[in-house]
Amino acid sequence: MAPKGKVYRGSVKDFQGFDANQDAEALYNAMKGFGSDKEAILDLITSRSNKQRVEICQAYKSLYGKDLIADLKYELTGKFERLIVSLMRPPAYSDAKEIKDAISGIGTDEKCLIEILASRTNQEIHDLVAAYKDAYERDLEADIVGDTSGHFKKMLVVLLQGAREEDDVVSEDLVEQDAKDLLEAGELKWGTDEAQFIYILGRRSKQHLRLVFDEYLKIAGKPIERSIRGELSGDFEKLMLAVVKCVRSTAEYFAERLYKAMKGLGTRDNTLIRIMVSRSEIDMLDIREVFRTKYEKSLYNMIKEDTSGEYKKALLKLCGGDDDAAGEFFPEAAQVAYRMWELSAVAKVELRGTVQPAGDFNDDGDAQVLRKAMKGLGTDEGAIIEVVTKRSNAQRQQILKAYKAHYGRDLMADLKSELSGSLAKLILGLMLTPAQYDAKQLRKAVEGAGTDESVLIEIMATRNNQEIRAINEAYQEAYHKSLEDDLSSDTSGHFKRILVSLALGNRDEGPENLTQAHEDAKKLADVSSNDSSDSLETRFLSILCTRSYPHLRRVFQEFIKMTNHDVEHAIKKRMSGDVKDAFVAIVRSVKNKPAFFADKLYKSMKGAGTDERTLTRIMISRSEIDLLNIRGEFIDLFDKSLHHMIEKDTSGDYRKALLALCGGED
Repeated sequence: MAPKGKVYRGSVKDFQGFDANQDAEALYNAMKGFGSDKEAILDLITSRSNKQRVEICQAYKSLYGKDLIADLKYELTGKFERLIVSLMRPPAYSDAKEIKDAISGIGTDEKCLIEILASRTNQEIHDLVAAYKDAYERDLEADIVGDTSGHFKKMLVVLLQGAREEDDVVSEDLVEQDAKDLLEAGELKWGTDEAQFIYILGRRSKQHLRLVFDEYLKIAGKPIERSIRGELSGDFEKLMLAVVKCVRSTAEYFAERLYKAMKGLGTRDNTLIRIMVSRSEIDMLDIREVFRTKYEKSLYNMIKEDTSGEYKKALLKLCGGDDDAAGEFFPEAAQVAYRMWELSAVAKVELRGTVQPAGDFNDDGDAQVLRKAMKGLGTDEGAIIEVVTKRSNAQRQQILKAYKAHYGRDLMADLKSELSGSLAKLILGLMLTPAQYDAKQLRKAVEGAGTDESVLIEIMATRNNQEIRAINEAYQEAYHKSLEDDLSSDTSGHFKRILVSLALGNRDEGPENLTQAHEDAKKLADVSSNDSSDSLETRFLSILCTRSYPHLRRVFQEFIKMTNHDVEHAIKKRMSGDVKDAFVAIVRSVKNKPAFFADKLYKSMKGAGTDERTLTRIMISRSEIDLLNIRGEFIDLFDKSLHHMIEKDTSGDYRKALLALCGGED
């Protein structure tokens, strides 16, 4: 089943003791008479490999002089019929049928074309072209050219040649040249040289392209996906992104496609069927593992919740198992799951904010503009937003002093009296120093009845040593109490110990130590079910709250090698409540801090109502640090821009100020 020297990663295998005539007879009996035995049909067909199913079709024809696929179509209906019939076709003919359906009639299913042509190997493409010719007596390239246009058409034609290089020997010089050519064709060029993107992404080997993407990240300071989104558009952009995703990890690409097919209202059954059929004998085990790691649920359970009847039963058989069940984890796929975030976490990506110091800054002039905006009847909120959101925090501090010197008044007090609601919170927050703002948010989280643990976690788990020390000073100065004392008196147990440890601002700042990382990973992995909960929490605390970020990344990699689990999954399985949430926040911050904040921003706006406190807090605190990076992660994770979501989810002057901080549409 698997190529020589490779481990088979499909979920459907050859049936032992296979007898084509016997299976043909069983299917004939299942369809004979009134009604049909659907359970028997699905059990048999989903437990045979495609090669065996083809033999069953031939045996059925020989025994009964009838076409098995035609009989199945007659006896079955709906999604179940489509799934079973797709399983009976050889893979190339199944792909040919999907593409024929995608380009027939009014309109074109571009997503189907993209999925198939971006993900298939050279041999699979050649087989597809031949199958299309055989089944429809038409030329596939001619049909696609007639149904598509522009650069999208050109790239599809390149992929249809099945001529991607397959040599694993990679030239470092050519890697550097291709990365440079892609940068010059897009980011450094007025307009975009699409032909260069088509040539390199359509022809180079996967191994070569992975190195090109690594090199591109180094020289451009952003992943190739982000540049493609900025430089290309429409179906051409979607196609090129699909090619990049398949080069990085075909399993991750299909995991994402499956998730999107089932999330939200309604199910995209055609997509679900196509992927479950086409990958069941190739890499379904890898797709399952990536799915569980990326979406924190098993593919099996999502199918179970989202489908019904025999259709559901057949899909679950193709899925081949539940990754939430004990022992259902796979070493090869765990490494794929690790690589999903390793590149962005380890690479020296430049962190960039959206708010930069104003070039023609005049503190006295800005103070006058603000005074004029608040003087007399009414307030010019637009003028206030323009000044405050377009100046760096250091410049805002100078404006505060100039305002006091010029008018003998407290600018913060004046802003407070003139503004209200969410806009007031945003503008006043921007006028504080970062440490003062964080100190104020922490104080609000612990004072009064109840504690806002999510705020404590967000701030304490993501700030570096220097930021923590500055927060401590600002907290003492503003409230005449130590932050550590307030955290200690307002929290308890292991959660308190985590926060107090982080509040010391004493995290190591050195590079990774491979020997120590192996020992740390073993310490985390060796916590057995017989240990007390004290031992479990203490071991994680002693490592996650004290080691440097580069070192922890190595610890996480070693942990996966030892356990085949991501450390985040282990935390969620073993812990609960605020302790679990705090450790998960630390892990995500170590892996990819911009992605952590992108996720929090998305959750603050999705669904009914908006969590304006979280939205305001993150937009203020990250605007000069990494909000550009967060924007990039936001669109990568959720397929929508932060700018667009803010625009849709907020209103009035508050929205204007947030959009100014956001810094533009992606």
